[in-house]
Amino acid sequence: MKLETAIEYMDAEAAEMNPALQSLDVRSFSIDSREVQAGDVFFALSQPDYQLNGFNGDFEDATVYVPSAFAKGAVACVVRRDRFEEHFTKLVEFEDRLIFVEDAVVALQDLANGVYLEWNKPVVAVTGSAGKTTAKELIAHVLGGEKKVLRNIKNYNNGLGHPLTVLNLAKDGSYDVAVLEMGMSTPMHEIARLCAITPPDVSVVLNVLPVHVEHLGSIENVAAAKVEIVEGMKPGGTAVLNADDRRVAAMSEAANGNVITYGLENNADVTAKDIDFPRFGETTFRLVTPVGESNVMFRLNGRHNILNALAAAAVGYKFGLSANEIAEQLSTAEPPPQRGEVIHFTDGFTVINDSYNSNPAALMSMVKTLAEGSTAANRRIVVAGEMLELGSGAAQIHHETGIKIAESGVDVLIGVRGLASEMVRGAEGSGSVETAFAVDSDEAGDMLANIVGQGDVILIKGSRGVRTEKVLEKLLVKFKTEAEVAAV
Repeated sequence: MKLETAIEYMDAEAAEMNPALQSLDVRSFSIDSREVQAGDVFFALSQPDYQLNGFNGDFEDATVYVPSAFAKGAVACVVRRDRFEEHFTKLVEFEDRLIFVEDAVVALQDLANGVYLEWNKPVVAVTGSAGKTTAKELIAHVLGGEKKVLRNIKNYNNGLGHPLTVLNLAKDGSYDVAVLEMGMSTPMHEIARLCAITPPDVSVVLNVLPVHVEHLGSIENVAAAKVEIVEGMKPGGTAVLNADDRRVAAMSEAANGNVITYGLENNADVTAKDIDFPRFGETTFRLVTPVGESNVMFRLNGRHNILNALAAAAVGYKFGLSANEIAEQLSTAEPPPQRGEVIHFTDGFTVINDSYNSNPAALMSMVKTLAEGSTAANRRIVVAGEMLELGSGAAQIHHETGIKIAESGVDVLIGVRGLASEMVRGAEGSGSVETAFAVDSDEAGDMLANIVGQGDVILIKGSRGVRTEKVLEKLLVKFKTEAEVAAV
């Protein structure tokens, strides 16, 4: 992309810029000065940009890193005019290489929108309170059998990660379709903003759960935020909706186009029959679609992941794939790292690593997965981290979750950090579960490493801030995995 084209897409001011620069090709775009390479454009974000675009917290003013970005070879930097004035003495020497905007985040998003419009191919957007990343990966995998698929990586599902993902199209426009996860955590219409960047041809809604109620106030407000992905579809687009979640099913009224439903409990266009769990890490079912049926051997565990698979199947059906083609792709799918990945250890125990995030519904869904898939286990052990952003009722929610875990047939519960102590107290008063509390994930890892034994199946799950992946790291130091031994 030429720099002058980027300036045009951002509707930016560059009157002082050296005209010779505008004809240069841009290598990439960055919001982190540490990652800038020669030929990049650096966006200097600052607190007003973050605050006005729905980001919580205090952020550093990246304008101070403009000189270092140029030292690394940046072709230009995007800055707010007011920040330029504030840092005038440090930036004046670079004035002929600066692009001025009113809001650097909006400029990044406008640029991504311009790149998307030039690319002009289908977008599949995915949202939900739980399972977004797994569903996004499954959809990309199903479509990837025949198409080149762009998808966001890591947690690039917000007002920064989303446009940065889309900007990959400026470097490589050969993608056939984009599968983009869309997240939200505030009442500032984050999903609507993302849809404005890349209006979806297909909008997938997985579920509505009491997540981010600390900022949104109620589950009804969560649903109102999620429905923006349906409202933001292109006219005549397709909404793929979970028929088993009443709040999601009700979103069909907002669809200005077609609706495809999927589910296990209620009537749906795409469903699964004859579900079985031969052993942990294997699920079999018969995929039923409007264009036929086919058997699936699925490597992800739990009914919640079957629902994710059905969402992917519904998208595959929308794109014209047969039931056999969809089933073949689902049968080769692997769980994303830290999201239900199953790790077998040579000492005879198995770990379900679901450390990426947690909320009450997602935790209990994974506990149910543990119970369903480990009937022959010596012990079922749950290592559950504190669940964040639950609002004023967080302590009671943790306590009630502990009761539910104890009643689910779990043998051992280790609560990790903060309000997980309430989860432990709840479990202690119900059932015969053994309990322990760890102040952090390092301590929990040491506890688990000392008690784990042959035949145990362990679920590790916690909110991102609790870093429960450290529990697994402790096990990996002390024990070998089957994959390690097989690779030797």
